[in-house]
Amino acid sequence: MQENVVIDTSIFTNPNIYKVISLGQPLDAIEAFIGFSNESCKNIYMPRTVYIELCKIVDIEPVKGKFESVVRIKSPNRYNVNINSSILFDFVEDIRIRINKGLRIAEEFTKDKSQDTANAITKLREKYKEALRQGTLDSKEDVDVILLALELNATILSADEGINTWADKLGIRTVNPIYTQEFLACNNKRRS
Repeated sequence: MQENVVIDTSIFTNPNIYKVISLGQPLDAIEAFIGFSNESCKNIYMPRTVYIELCKIVDIEPVKGKFESVVRIKSPNRYNVNINSSILFDFVEDIRIRINKGLRIAEEFTKDKSQDTANAITKLREKYKEALRQGTLDSKEDVDVILLALELNATILSADEGINTWADKLGIRTVNPIYTQEFLACNNKRRS
């Protein structure tokens, strides 16, 4: 039985990853990935929401047909994938903690009158984004990656911290995308 793999945009848009895959730009990484995938024994999937996001970030028009021939674009069946209620509880708790941290950051910046406004807003946005979004599921695309992996009993290939954190909580296998070529190779037998 072939192993299923779900990918997200980060392997093509995160410079720490796409430069390892192709030593070039995102489109070069996509072309290299197509080459690896053509030689792979694995079934590779990408949720439709993620595919739409990728097409907005990178102009894949020159390789769109080849990409769609090796990557199965499929939405998860959101109505039939079951998730334990404790995961929802943990997610809400995580978000509550992040919101409180974000409020504290905003309060600190409100009290600090030493910075010029433009600089203060830039720093506030960076810290606030880090507090609220880093390491958690922060988009419907992230959730679709998780749901599709659950539905297909698939491995996730992603550099997204939030996806990998929540995949771990759900017992979904993840692979560091730095090893994309080795992972997709046919001689790589799945280990539990």
